[in-house]
Amino acid sequence: MAQDATVTWLTQEAFDRLNAELEHLSTTGRDEIAKRIEAAREEGDLKENGGYHAAKDEQGKQEARIRQLTELLRHAEVGEAPTSSGVVESGTVITAVVAGDEERFLIGSREIAGDSELDVFSEQSPLGAAILGLKVGDSTSYTTPNGREIAVEITGVDTWSGQ
Repeated sequence: MAQDATVTWLTQEAFDRLNAELEHLSTTGRDEIAKRIEAAREEGDLKENGGYHAAKDEQGKQEARIRQLTELLRHAEVGEAPTSSGVVESGTVITAVVAGDEERFLIGSREIAGDSELDVFSEQSPLGAAILGLKVGDSTSYTTPNGREIAVEITGVDTWSGQ
């Protein structure tokens, strides 16, 4: 599945869950935070009003999440997880020896994984970019943000089952 930088693959379940979160934040969530800000504002001096500043901070985080979800859902490619053909691609679960330790993780958006305990690496991360397109048995290395070179060997590519 070809991926450009703005497209994010999501399962239908993940798309629906994120759409519901966006709907909640855009309606009920905004109403609740506005009421909290108004209640804190009525307490008086805003300069030293901790409740007001906390509510405004929360409002900023909530609006950032709304923007993030809007953009993500606008460019989402919704479908079933790709059936593994032994090639690393978005939506597959990878088993690899990374810096000498065996790790299992999902390639794609953190949003795909939902409540799963599985680590997730985006296709744009140094590890994700280095292994996209590799097959079981392939080896490569990637450079971490701090300049360290890390060896990676792909030992398994599985279909994402939502777990």
